[in-house]
Amino acid sequence: MATYDLTPRIGPNLDRHLVFPLLEFLQERQLYPDEQILKAKIELLNKTNMVDYAMDIHKSLYRTDDVPQDMVERRVEVVARLKALEDAAAPLVTFLQNPNAVQELRADKQYNLQMLNDRYQIGPDQIEALYQYAKFQFECGNYSGAADYLYQYRALCTNSERSLSALWGKLAAEILMQNWDIALEELNRLKEIIDSKSFSSPLNQVQSRIWLMHWSLFIFFNHDNGRTQIIDLFNQDKYLNAIQTSAPHLLRYLATAFIVNKRRRPQFKEFIKVIQQDQCSYKDPITEFLACVYVNYEFDGAQKKMKECEEVILNDPFLGKRVEEGNFNTVPLKDEFLENARLFIFETYCRIHQRIDMGVLFEKLNLNYEEGERWIVNLIRNSKLDAKIDSKTGTVIMEPNRPNVYEQLIDHTKALQGRTYKLVGQLLEHAQAQPAR
Repeated sequence: MATYDLTPRIGPNLDRHLVFPLLEFLQERQLYPDEQILKAKIELLNKTNMVDYAMDIHKSLYRTDDVPQDMVERRVEVVARLKALEDAAAPLVTFLQNPNAVQELRADKQYNLQMLNDRYQIGPDQIEALYQYAKFQFECGNYSGAADYLYQYRALCTNSERSLSALWGKLAAEILMQNWDIALEELNRLKEIIDSKSFSSPLNQVQSRIWLMHWSLFIFFNHDNGRTQIIDLFNQDKYLNAIQTSAPHLLRYLATAFIVNKRRRPQFKEFIKVIQQDQCSYKDPITEFLACVYVNYEFDGAQKKMKECEEVILNDPFLGKRVEEGNFNTVPLKDEFLENARLFIFETYCRIHQRIDMGVLFEKLNLNYEEGERWIVNLIRNSKLDAKIDSKTGTVIMEPNRPNVYEQLIDHTKALQGRTYKLVGQLLEHAQAQPAR
């Protein structure tokens, strides 16, 4: 299923170090020849300082104990550069490793800079050296050290652009160390900066939002509350517009989050319109499944797409996360997806039929008769579904669901209120952007 692999689209929007976990997953799933993956790894590593890792892969790829001379020379250069940066940053690193000295720091950056200069002879050159040292550590693959130094650098840095660069590096390091709670905090901090009115330019703002959404995939599909938070982020107007114009492939992940999310959200109906509008620019089995169920009411097509969705999930680096249970590896998201996908088909099918042949229904749900009967009995028992099973005729009889006028009025009022708030917010934003007269 390499046809639906999004790595070529996602990779350019990631730091090159974040691409390695994707390549590891693709190698494990054997979606591409092993030789092709190893060559891609070496190409990435050539632009980092992880020379030893590159040497190991070269030996594995070409089945030799020898490595090219340029790799040997590159390793000597990296070690020498690391030592030089370590010496340059040493005064500030020594200060930061002294708990008593660090207690002298305050929230006022200007005070800190003056105090460091007066008492410890640490000036802008040493602070800049700390950034370069942290960045070099990151390029060497020492993500823990890089994260610590970048955090400390941001506490002293007064240059907003350099501080933003350090925050991106800190986020990447936390992702690579799989510190999901801390990574989520850094992600929210970065989002706040990107969405601020003082951000450099609208074009850079859109590009930064696209990068942020790509990087966030690592967090949202590993964090406990990630599947709700990805909807909160991706479904915001500014971020959804960026997806539609520049990164429509991210619709796969938003669609998956909507399907597996237990709470049915009012935004789901609006999202279906987005799926319908963007079918020309992007589609895969997951988005096509939603189109079959909610746009075209094509249940045979939805059944076929559901089978394809299973393969897409298993072969996607973010959706196909494996969990060890005893002696087996399972993909929890796949099971949740298929269960909710069946529910989507069933609910929509029930809306347009009053009497349903269970054999036909179970075929559309990819269930045998025994599994299907057990599934539908549990569904009726555990939900507010107004239906009953006629065992003699093998049918499900749906009770007519007459819309409650008062509930409809409340829903429309809520929607109107939301649109009003959005309109007022846009007007205020536009008014504030106008130069004072």
